[in-house]
Amino acid sequence: MTLNIAVQMDPIARINHKGDSTFAMLLEAQKRGHKLFYYTPDKLSLRGEELVAPVQALTVRDAEGDYFSLGEPVRTSMASFDVVLLRQDPPFDMAYITSTHLLERIHPNTLVVNDPASVRNAPEKIFVMGFADLMPPTLISRDIEEINAFRKQHGAVVMKPLHGHGGAAVFRVLPQDMNFGSLYDMFAVTFKEQWVIQRFLPEVKHGDKRIILIDGEFAGAVNRVPAEDDLRSNMVRGGAAKETELSPREREICERVGPALRERGLLFVGIDVIDGHLTEINVTSPTGIRAIAKLGRPDVAAKFWDVVEAKRG
Repeated sequence: MTLNIAVQMDPIARINHKGDSTFAMLLEAQKRGHKLFYYTPDKLSLRGEELVAPVQALTVRDAEGDYFSLGEPVRTSMASFDVVLLRQDPPFDMAYITSTHLLERIHPNTLVVNDPASVRNAPEKIFVMGFADLMPPTLISRDIEEINAFRKQHGAVVMKPLHGHGGAAVFRVLPQDMNFGSLYDMFAVTFKEQWVIQRFLPEVKHGDKRIILIDGEFAGAVNRVPAEDDLRSNMVRGGAAKETELSPREREICERVGPALRERGLLFVGIDVIDGHLTEINVTSPTGIRAIAKLGRPDVAAKFWDVVEAKRG
C-alpha cells in the first residue's frame, strides 16, 4: 500500500532536522515507499467546497546541510491525499485555529493527524485540566488577586503562557519574589489571554519526562534533564535526553489519559510528567521521537506509521 501524504508544517528550511519529530516521521514514511508532499499553512485556500494548496513533492534524507528537496508547487485538491500530517508549532492563535477549520472539511475521508477539530478543542494547557487529580495544583488566570491567593497557598510557583511552546517565557516565582510585580506587568502586556500558574515541583531538576502515546497507547519515553542553571528541561533550551522507564504512577497516568485521546482522534500525543505529576498534554506537534531513537529505545515513528497504515488499509 502506497499512501499520498501531505505535511502541513513550518518552513522546512528552518527546522533542526536532527531533533525534529516531524522529520523522523517523514523519513520513516519515505522508507516505506509512501509519497510525500509539503506545504505551509498560509498556502491553504477554500474555493467554494474545495480545499486546495500549492503542494511540492518532498524528498528527505538524514544529511547535514542537505536534508530535503522540493519539487515545483502544483495546485492540488487536499481531498486527494490519503493522509495530512498537521505538524506546525504553536502559537495556537487565530491562524492556527483557521487552519483546523479548513482541514476539518476533508477529515476523515482524508485522515488528518491529529484530528483538526480535536486539536482546536484541546489546547494543551487547558485540555490537561480535565485530569486535575493527576496534576500539581494549577491555576489558569490573569487576575492578580486570584494569582496572589494561589501563591500564598502554594509558595514557589511556575508562571508560563497558556499557548506557549518549547519552554519560552517560563518563570519560577519564589514566595515574596521582588520580581513578581514586573513579571506580572510584562505578562499582562504580552499575553492577552489567561496564563498558567502551577506549583513549582523541585524534582524537575531530575527530569521532565516526555511520554509519547500513539492512538492512546504508550509508545516511548525520554527523560529531559534541565541544565544546572535553567528551570526548563526542553531539549531546544539545553535539556539533556536521558534513557528512562515508566514508573507504576506514569503507567497509571497513561492508562487514564489514553482513552480520552483515542476518543478524540488524537493519534500522536506527548504528555509531560514531573515527579509523578502530569503537567501538559501536547497535541499540536509534540517532539521526542528522535531523542528516543538515539537512546536505543522503541522506534516511535515506525509504530506511528503502523497505526496510520492500519487505519487507511
